[in-house]
Amino acid sequence: MNIPTDRQIIEDLTFTADETTDFAGLRARLTDRADRDGLLDVAYRTMDSPAGPLLLAATPAGLVRVAFELENHDDVLTELAGAVSPRILRSPRGVDDVARQLDEYFAGRRRAFELPVDLQLAKGFRRVVLEHLREIPYGATESYTVVARSAGNPKAVRAAGSACATNPIPLVVPCHRVVRSDGTYGQYRGGPAVKHALLTMEAGR
Repeated sequence: MNIPTDRQIIEDLTFTADETTDFAGLRARLTDRADRDGLLDVAYRTMDSPAGPLLLAATPAGLVRVAFELENHDDVLTELAGAVSPRILRSPRGVDDVARQLDEYFAGRRRAFELPVDLQLAKGFRRVVLEHLREIPYGATESYTVVARSAGNPKAVRAAGSACATNPIPLVVPCHRVVRSDGTYGQYRGGPAVKHALLTMEAGR
């Protein structure tokens, strides 16, 4: 099977003089062509939020990455290119609904996300931990000890903490709802201030 290159995609498209100045339209047509030809493996976009700018990335299987600004979005895209696929394009496909639901969450109008997720970036016990985190309801918290036990390995408290710290889909997979046994918040990928704000919001304070 012959897979067209980016150059072939561009050469196969015919633009009018007006269309060549419409860069948004050009990008949309290239994205549509790449998607139609099976060349788009990861779609991404950014959004503003109370937690700062967020990068959202999705594969055909579902949401694969949510990244906070302090993670450096360019670095995250480079990591995705290596770990998932280099065929990444800025596109609304699969991520506009994520942005909408996150907006509703931050506005207090959504307590549960209805989104497919792709956990391919987490392996083994870490993936089991993330699958359990999705069961922790809005406004509730669990300790790392409880999470380790619920994931099937009560002795793996440190590994449970590592799974939360490296969670590729924060917010949607709510690792912010995991706290230390003494009630203190612990670390968070978006920073301790963001974790505090999220838990305060969910507690209705």
